[in-house]
Amino acid sequence: MKRNRIMVMAALWMLPLTAVAQVQLSFEEALQLLSKQNQRVKIADKGIEIARMERGKLNALWYPSLQGAGSWVHLSQKIEVKQPLSQFTDPAKDFVHSILPNDQLISSILDQIGSNTLVFPLAPSNLTTVDLTAEWVLFAGGKRVRAGRIGQAMVDLAHENRAQVTVAQQTLLTETYYGLRLARQVVAVRQATYAALRKHYEDALKLEENGMIDRAGRLFAQVNKEEAKREFEAARKDETVMQRALKSLLKQASDSVDIEPTSPLFMNDSLPPRMLFDQAVGSGNALLGQLRIQERIAHEQVGIDRSGYLPDIALFGKQTLYSKGIQRNLVPRSMVGVGFTWNLFDGLEREKRIRQSRLIEQTVALSRAQAEDDLLVAVDKLYTQLQKAQESVRTLNATIALSEELVRIRKRSFAEGMATSLEVIDAETMLAKVQVARLAAYYEYDVSLMQLLSICGTTQQFGTYRKISFN
Repeated sequence: MKRNRIMVMAALWMLPLTAVAQVQLSFEEALQLLSKQNQRVKIADKGIEIARMERGKLNALWYPSLQGAGSWVHLSQKIEVKQPLSQFTDPAKDFVHSILPNDQLISSILDQIGSNTLVFPLAPSNLTTVDLTAEWVLFAGGKRVRAGRIGQAMVDLAHENRAQVTVAQQTLLTETYYGLRLARQVVAVRQATYAALRKHYEDALKLEENGMIDRAGRLFAQVNKEEAKREFEAARKDETVMQRALKSLLKQASDSVDIEPTSPLFMNDSLPPRMLFDQAVGSGNALLGQLRIQERIAHEQVGIDRSGYLPDIALFGKQTLYSKGIQRNLVPRSMVGVGFTWNLFDGLEREKRIRQSRLIEQTVALSRAQAEDDLLVAVDKLYTQLQKAQESVRTLNATIALSEELVRIRKRSFAEGMATSLEVIDAETMLAKVQVARLAAYYEYDVSLMQLLSICGTTQQFGTYRKISFN
């Protein structure tokens, strides 16, 4: 007996550890978690850093380059100058003969000296040098200016890409967050319907015992009760799926904690004119911003390719830090100068590059124009969906009121034997159907609104729509 009591106490102690806790989370808090935890946003941030590094690489073209180089060389033979002495002794012999025509002694001595060769060594067979070379491009035909602009455009493009990724993740968060909110409310509706049909089945059992309905009426109530239970269980599974999707998006992987969305589904009484959304697309859409930047990059690339017709002018200098085997009087240790390179003909490669860059620029411009048209069509579609959702809710509100009254009347009539089980079940089913349809219309409105604002690049206004109505 004592052992059983200890086991029961241990089970009660472990029960809170296995129970799933509920953590309340508003939509604003979910957005903050998304900005901190989402991997795609972090990847986009890294893309901005990479673009900045690339801009720094392009800006480095403005600075001089400094290079050190060293070498050891072995020559097959020494470098030297050989000069025969006869070119000096022959004039001397002529001079002596002009003075002493019959002289033999001095002439023989000069002939002996002239037969030799004078050798001047310049460099040994082994040479060693360590040099420092500097080069500073003074004029590059505008390449560096345009490359700097391209570098800045790449940073802007990375920012636009991050904005697009953020907007896409915020739209996905809206779908999952309000999808979970919808799933929980659908579970509540299905649970209430199941409870009502279960109560109806219990009443049908009593009426069958009293002989007020036949066995078929009771079986019909039982079948619909089981169907309501199945729909209730299916709704709970849908809620579980949405719960996992939201926790995965927010990187909340704990199975012992479930997120309870506290921000309700909402709908505004009216909407701003569609023209305002059309105007916002042109200035705020991230995709159009990327295409504009790509058009700028393509334009600058055309200028870079055109600069290939101009020469490159550079200032250069060289300083020998260490030298062994080369005399200073032969090769100076320091030198500076200005030089240029000019490609006069390259087989029409420059013309082809310019043509290709122009085609890319034209293609990007056409893509931007097409994207603007597609986005305006998307705005029109989403705006129409918002209006349809508003109209559906207004109609369903009246239908729900009538359905609730019909359920009340049918239940009372069934209890008095004036209505059949089929009529009660039809009323309960209709009520649940219109309630779920209204919730779905709210969800469609919220998701469509976020998609519309994301196209316009104004997702930060979503919180304003949640709090106010436009009259």
